Amino acid sequence: MSIETPVGRDLVADDDLAILTAAEMRRAERLAMDAPSGAVSGMQLMEAAGEAVARAIGDRLLPQETLVLCGPGNNGGDGFVVARHLEAAGWPVTVATLGDPTGLTGDAAEAADLWDGAILQASTDLLGGRPLIVDALFGTGLSRPLTGIAAELVEEINRLDLFCVAVDLPSGLDADGAGILGVAPRCALTVTFFRPRPAHVSLPGRDLCGEVVVGDIGLPRGTIGEVGPRTWRNGPGLWAAASRRSAATDHKYSRGHLTVLGGALMTGAARLVALAARRTGAGLVTIAAIPAAVPIYQLADPGNLVFALTDERAWDRLAADPRRNVFVVGPGAGDGDDTRDRVLRVLRLGRGAVVDADGISAFAGDPARLFGAIAGPTVLTPHEGEFARLFPDLALEPAKLVRAREAARRSGAVVVLKGADTTIAA
Repeated sequence: MSIETPVGRDLVADDDLAILTAAEMRRAERLAMDAPSGAVSGMQLMEAAGEAVARAIGDRLLPQETLVLCGPGNNGGDGFVVARHLEAAGWPVTVATLGDPTGLTGDAAEAADLWDGAILQASTDLLGGRPLIVDALFGTGLSRPLTGIAAELVEEINRLDLFCVAVDLPSGLDADGAGILGVAPRCALTVTFFRPRPAHVSLPGRDLCGEVVVGDIGLPRGTIGEVGPRTWRNGPGLWAAASRRSAATDHKYSRGHLTVLGGALMTGAARLVALAARRTGAGLVTIAAIPAAVPIYQLADPGNLVFALTDERAWDRLAADPRRNVFVVGPGAGDGDDTRDRVLRVLRLGRGAVVDADGISAFAGDPARLFGAIAGPTVLTPHEGEFARLFPDLALEPAKLVRAREAARRSGAVVVLKGADTTIAA
């Protein structure tokens, strides 16, 4: 799960939760190399990266035949360092490159020069003995689909179901979470550096990466502050400081009064909302429903209050109580005119609101009406299908983080785009 917060670092208590885009990671490395005191060189970073990968492999596996596939850039340079450290530890290592190793430049060329063994031309024939694969073909900088021998190697790795370790991230995976660029290997282990990238925590990248290890390559912790990341993994370190603490003088109203619009048929949704709210500290929870459904809600958890919506104005009378400071509208409510009208009336109150499920679908084709009514702190909680009803053009955007951010910008709400890789943007 990843999160973007409008107040950014004011809420962040633990920079270890930061997620860096490819551009932010390049900036972090550049800041470290350009620092006036204690600067690190590119070669030092490459040496530390390769050593971190070799260490992660050695911590998990016994020495075995290993094929290190090196690409034409710095990711390939990391691969040469991995090979050198594994061989020094007694591993039988073969190194193969996509092109002529004499064409390497900069730090990658220096890393290749430090490798004493043979350097072969990469070929799918090298996979025949089912070696352990170290994928150092392409890392964070890849921007186009794999082609030629690189694509053939990846396809054969997947066909043979080889144990593959990715350096930084599986080759062919967009670092910023836009998905697979053509083809990418299924890895059992990925060793990245300093902080993870969006692809490591979002789908489909998370499934391709296997276990993700974040290696320390010597970048100063203060670099995070200079980079100014906008994305974090979700966790208490991000938001605990903003949570309300209990006090001895607390009473039910000081802890908030949540009101849930209960559906007539799908009654479980509102009851689960009420249960979750009470577990997380709400002082009072009311479920409001049509009279026919009231007995069902009254027979549920005794901690819930139940309010009968006996006429058209009943919802307004309920909402007139200023102590009802948060409303949840939509779960199991149906996506008809009644739900749409109640969502609009709640939003115009300017109090806290969560709009979920049918409360979102009720505005399919007319999202501007929903967004225009928002007058207070509002959370929209769509799954992908509901998201597409409000933002049909954004549904085509492959990067979930980009979709969520743009939806939050357009709506003026916090958007919780649900799924196995739930993404929260404000």
